[in-house]
Amino acid sequence: MAATPLRPLPDRYLTPEDLAALLVVPIETIYAWRKRRIGPPGFRVGRHLRYDPTAVRTWIDTQTTHEAA
Repeated sequence: MAATPLRPLPDRYLTPEDLAALLVVPIETIYAWRKRRIGPPGFRVGRHLRYDPTAVRTWIDTQTTHEAA
């Protein structure tokens, strides 16, 4: 069965809330992944956490490829 394609990612940096909505997971999961260093790489802009959509797509691709193996 083919995986359902994700909707296109925005052309702007994602907030943790954006990422949680995109992946349909609780916001707490995003922060737990960051703390455990197992989620997509994020970066700080001052006090604010952001995610590069390209890095998120790469992380998603890695996760789906890893699961298929």
